[in-house]
Amino acid sequence: MKSGTRALGVACSDGESTSTLAGAVVRADRVVDGLVFGTCAVGGLDATDTLLDCFRRLDRPDVRYLLLSGVAPAWFNLFDLRRIHEVVNRPVVSVSFESSAGLEPALRREFADVALDQRLSIYGSLPDREQVALGSGDDAETVFVRSVGLGTAETFDVVRGFTPEGGRPEPIRVARLAARAGRAWTES
Repeated sequence: MKSGTRALGVACSDGESTSTLAGAVVRADRVVDGLVFGTCAVGGLDATDTLLDCFRRLDRPDVRYLLLSGVAPAWFNLFDLRRIHEVVNRPVVSVSFESSAGLEPALRREFADVALDQRLSIYGSLPDREQVALGSGDDAETVFVRSVGLGTAETFDVVRGFTPEGGRPEPIRVARLAARAGRAWTES
């Protein structure tokens, strides 16, 4: 991957009723090249719209990939990866850091009726998760990815290309720091 290739990392930091969404443009050589912020409702269904609004406001045609921290920020405010991909016309990769049996049992426990149906529809549209080893050997970090707009091998290359030491892709790591700082600032 070329050092100037850019990805938009996206992460959220939850408050009591709203979550601060941060986007960080980071080059493959680890240079931070832009930030954008938005808010979505904790437990709502507006995370996808918030992300799309942030992408529009950022206005960065040089961003080649979107790397999202998970698919269920802001207490099950699910990202619709296929819709995001269609609107931004870029590959979208969701990265999670723990193995999981899936969100459906938790969704069924926490929601009912229309709220459950809406979330199950989005969740059911997501591609399957795939495990990616970020290094070699027995102590290699592992992450789990879902991607739209890339094949498996290219997805793995993108995630590895943006991941330095520590097992967290740099655009997501920076976005996570920015989201936490943004939330702390708005709550002070």
